[in-house]
Amino acid sequence: MIGYRPGLTADIVGLHAVYYARDWGFGLPFEAKVASELSAFMRDFRPGLDFFAAEDDDNGALLGTISLEAPTSTELLAHLRWFITSDGARGTGLGRRLMDKAMAHVDAKGFPGVYLTTFVGLGPARHLYESFGFNLVAEEERDQWSGGVREQRFERHRTGAKA
Repeated sequence: MIGYRPGLTADIVGLHAVYYARDWGFGLPFEAKVASELSAFMRDFRPGLDFFAAEDDDNGALLGTISLEAPTSTELLAHLRWFITSDGARGTGLGRRLMDKAMAHVDAKGFPGVYLTTFVGLGPARHLYESFGFNLVAEEERDQWSGGVREQRFERHRTGAKA
């Protein structure tokens, strides 16, 4: 696992842009949204609260990444974001290892829970989320990614915690 390295933000945006354009038809509005929000997260990163993990191969190519924004005064749940693996890393268990690290951070910090937004059609990702205790809590026509998809919200709560 690596922390920040020069060019990492661009690599993360690139993984998202290429995958979602190729497989889902997302375009510039999606790429710009990822770039803008990821840049803000990295600029305002709160060490010890927020979480970031990435993995490179031996040549420095990004294999996968995951991030968590810790709860705030306006959002009581942590927010799982920018979780993706490269084409070559899919099916290797990297996604599960990244999720393990992120959920260990959530649990170690005692956050009341964590949420993520995704969309209908990402079956393997949904299966992984559910294996970590996430439950679908909302589904709506809202399409924040400008890709013509049906948005979903999944949440995982600490036992006994309420959001």
